[in-house]
Amino acid sequence: MQRVLQLDIQGTPQAWITLEDAATHYATGAVAWEDGAGPLATLRGGWNVQSGRQSQIVVHPIVALRGMSRRNLFDVPPTVTKAKLLVRDRCTCAYCAQIFLERDLQVEHIVPDSRGGPYDWMNLVAACSVCNARKANRTPDEAKMALVYLPYVPNRYEAFLLEGRNVRADVHEWLVARVAKGSRLN
Repeated sequence: MQRVLQLDIQGTPQAWITLEDAATHYATGAVAWEDGAGPLATLRGGWNVQSGRQSQIVVHPIVALRGMSRRNLFDVPPTVTKAKLLVRDRCTCAYCAQIFLERDLQVEHIVPDSRGGPYDWMNLVAACSVCNARKANRTPDEAKMALVYLPYVPNRYEAFLLEGRNVRADVHEWLVARVAKGSRLN
């Protein structure tokens, strides 16, 4: 299924939307600007009796809508999921630095859950089962296991890349150009 990246007028990603939703925005005049290497699709409608022409809407892969968000979405951290976390950490164990398949990694609490460690971006890393079992219910210092990289909260642009959708190359490049320089996604 083809998806369109919906932005606010300032270029902040809002959501992945369907072609039909994008066409509705075009038809209602809600699209302020568009981007992408070329059209994603051309949707055709009915025929105008007077002009004899068929209506059509050309949908681009990135559309910005008029109006402003009611809240600053950069203040809203993206939702943590195992899949997004593993992509953020490049499927690399935070303790032994080996790269694994996603199915062979676990979500590891730096400060254990049983000790009040939150389930958030700054307290979670990818870990292999061997390292996770070795660390057990201890902090990295107590287990004498140093982290080989530090966790971080992905910005709004990274969050859309972390979702793992099949993203068109031009949309991927647009998002990557706005990712923080220190991001592991670069």
